[in-house]
Amino acid sequence: MQKHSILLTTLNAKYIHMNLAIRLLYELNKKDERLTWKEFTIKEDLDQVAEFCSAFEVVCFSCYIWNINQTLQVAEKIKRLNSSTKILLGGPEVTYDWQDIIQSPNIDYIITGEGEIPFSNFLLSYPLIDSVPNLVSKKNSDLLFHKHAENFDLALYESTNPYQNEDSSTLSNRVLYIETSRGCPYKCEFCLASLDNKVRYLPIAHIKQNLLYLMNHGRVIKFLDRTFNVKKDFTLDIFQFILDHARPENVFQFEITADILHPDIISFIKEKIPHGMFRFEIGIQTVNQKSNLEVGRKQVFEKTKRVIEELRDYVEMHLDLIVGLPFDYWSDIKYSFEEVFKLFPPELQLGFLKFLKGTPVRDKHEQHGYVFDPVAPYQIIKSNYLSVDELAYIVKLENALEIYWNKKRLVNTLTYVTADYSVFDFLLGLGKYFEENSDLVSYGLKDIYDMANQYIDQQYPGDQYLKELLAIDYYLQHKIKPSAKYLNEIDRKEKFALLEKQGLPHNKFRYIVIQLSFDYHEFMNSKIILPSREMLIIEYSGISSPRISNNYLPIHS
Repeated sequence: MQKHSILLTTLNAKYIHMNLAIRLLYELNKKDERLTWKEFTIKEDLDQVAEFCSAFEVVCFSCYIWNINQTLQVAEKIKRLNSSTKILLGGPEVTYDWQDIIQSPNIDYIITGEGEIPFSNFLLSYPLIDSVPNLVSKKNSDLLFHKHAENFDLALYESTNPYQNEDSSTLSNRVLYIETSRGCPYKCEFCLASLDNKVRYLPIAHIKQNLLYLMNHGRVIKFLDRTFNVKKDFTLDIFQFILDHARPENVFQFEITADILHPDIISFIKEKIPHGMFRFEIGIQTVNQKSNLEVGRKQVFEKTKRVIEELRDYVEMHLDLIVGLPFDYWSDIKYSFEEVFKLFPPELQLGFLKFLKGTPVRDKHEQHGYVFDPVAPYQIIKSNYLSVDELAYIVKLENALEIYWNKKRLVNTLTYVTADYSVFDFLLGLGKYFEENSDLVSYGLKDIYDMANQYIDQQYPGDQYLKELLAIDYYLQHKIKPSAKYLNEIDRKEKFALLEKQGLPHNKFRYIVIQLSFDYHEFMNSKIILPSREMLIIEYSGISSPRISNNYLPIHS
């Protein structure tokens, strides 16, 4: 290693994720021959991570709520291996309330806020760092902090590419992040982005140059902007650039605010964007307006709902709710969940309020009786509005939501439940039943459907439609024809006679034929159950997902 060798690094949540911050810092400072960078994940052997890092004179970690605990563990291990290695922390997790962390003997420096200016100054000055802006350091028993409010000039990113310093062949299997702006115009008190209300844009040439590179070499590209659709003309310009240059396999993810989505953007998407190319993450959080106002949120749910319904056939939607906001009681959470579930998003995330360092909701937590975990990710434990037991019950519901809806195991069943029952109560009961009767750590597809079947038998014994829809969901989950369960096939002789009559190639494909008491195709189109004696034919190729045969006929009495 060279003298004063310096490592930029982080612990990502998963291998597919990539840290944009260390790439940007390296790109800006790569002329410094002491500097190198490397990523790890939180699931790697931390002893091995520490052994690699301990060979450097300075190790600089990018810190977030998902990796701070592991990062501090690695720092301790590094110091044991090489006490002379200096540890520098930066990132949102150490920008606020850093006083306890800097007291650790394993941490030497902390950079707060945007890292570009202080990190470049640190490299220029090290080891004489007394005047580095926004750097916290220790001298004897004293803390030194030179607070500096200047933002980095984003125009300096012109003609830079943070991804050019790695093997481009590895990009197609990972989520690629791109930043077009910093800051957020909204002031949601649970979000760190609310602390920077001035939206600053990177140079448009830089954005397009990097976006083109990612489209050419990668597949999934995620925009980090907190509200991508703030400026209509900018949004349309980027969308058109994507349309002009994207490859068929490219997928683009955006965080948008739906109730301000301009009609021109909606029309552009409907007229020009291929289905499946865009994914929108929309933070609804709660339908309760009193709760929204208390945390500084502006949202008109009816407008949000209309936009989601208008674009649902054009854009894949990921909707977010937050459990634990002020004035959100059990009944409010249930109402919000059911109203949002009726939109049938492909993915619905039910998150729990987290008290991030620096956010107003953390600073004012005593006003609402909040108790939260002091260890990252600082999740709510109880409040004036939700008890410990109520939150524990919602965790069970969230587990069932993830297993059965987000992973698309009971799509038909839960669609029916939403119309005829309380989907909140159904998933809550199913979550409780699953936890009480299965191993939550290790379970297979068979267990998932057996648990649901037993729960329906116990709680909804007289509902034949539920039983039939569960069976359909089960049969549609396999590429290879599964064994008959929950709803048996028709007689073998009758089945093959029907397949012959319909001209279906049963020598080439496998088929399941089941008799239903309702019109499944009508249910798929309108989500309405119409009683009718029908045959449903499911075809299995053994390679791709099963399909409902178009040769689908009613049974005539």
